[in-house]
Amino acid sequence: MAGSTGRGRASHHVVIGAGLAGAATAWQLASRGHAVTVLERDRPASMLGSSHGSARILRYAYDDPFYVRLVRDARVLWDRLERTTGARLVTPTGSVDSGLVRRPAELARVLERVGIEHELMSARAARDRWPEMAFESDVLFHPAAGVIDAETAVRTMLDLAVAHGAVVHEGWTAARVERVGAGFAVTSDDGRRVDGDSVVVGAGAWLPDLLGALPLPRAALDRIPPLRVRQEQVFHFAYMDGPPARPVPTSIHMDERMQVYALPGGRDADHRGHKVAEFDGGRVIPSAAHQDGVVDPANRARVVDWVRRNLPGVEPVPYAEATCLFTSTPTEDFVIDRVDGITLVSPCSGHGAKFAPLIGSLAADAATGERVEPRFALAP
Repeated sequence: MAGSTGRGRASHHVVIGAGLAGAATAWQLASRGHAVTVLERDRPASMLGSSHGSARILRYAYDDPFYVRLVRDARVLWDRLERTTGARLVTPTGSVDSGLVRRPAELARVLERVGIEHELMSARAARDRWPEMAFESDVLFHPAAGVIDAETAVRTMLDLAVAHGAVVHEGWTAARVERVGAGFAVTSDDGRRVDGDSVVVGAGAWLPDLLGALPLPRAALDRIPPLRVRQEQVFHFAYMDGPPARPVPTSIHMDERMQVYALPGGRDADHRGHKVAEFDGGRVIPSAAHQDGVVDPANRARVVDWVRRNLPGVEPVPYAEATCLFTSTPTEDFVIDRVDGITLVSPCSGHGAKFAPLIGSLAADAATGERVEPRFALAP
């Protein structure tokens, strides 16, 4: 396959995982002319991972200008993906930030610094504009936010990768990675083998179990920050008056009791309800292998109570619920770095979906030896 790396030649990259991170990395590598094989233990955007479903928030509001700029750069790639493929990946909704702990005025100053359009308004003005939502203090609104269709995004990026020659294997569980000459051999749990020049591990919440199967020295493993996996819960609440004529903004609310995010649920909610979840409200598990899909009744009760107080436009009884997985570092920064020919990509931390196409570009840069973003590099 024609193409070159930063070192002047095309390579064969084996990508483990076909969620948002793996699909984006495969697309970026294949589009640069590299041979790519994607190994997915279940199916792309699997329900066993973190990239399934149709509703993820794309927001710009961060208290760190670094991430605001990163969202801005990622949005350019989202728009390019949509233009190239004709797929609808981002639905514009705008987003609101509220709650005294969320500090909307401070977020507004960061958006102002980066040049992102926004509006800071009183609780009364916000209630008048969005009667389906309740507010007790000042609210930040930025109109460029939206909802990402994660599953369609995964499929779209993989389709582009395949169009550039990539091969995708489903039902292929990577069990071991070994060095073979100047490259690597990846072996499945049933004995199949794929060889490559480099390996990219974008396994999400399965990564903690895979680390021990990688041919990395102890010193390298010690540089990886602790990865905390949570089994989170999401709930869908029906709109009282049917689907609204205009999109309801996504929202982040933080008070002294909890942090909650909410957004139109899309296909996940049968297009008739709002998706609501408590951030970091689920139980910690060792890895994705330990998920049981059981919703915590205490978490459900907390979310229902929040909905009663803050979303007057929905029925305060969930008609659907599910679990999902977050994989976080202590700082909530991502991990994207290359060590001895193996690139580790862990860009979740509960806020990674919005960056997916840019994560793919950064991971491809790392895998080809071109550049590692210092913020996401392993500790020296």
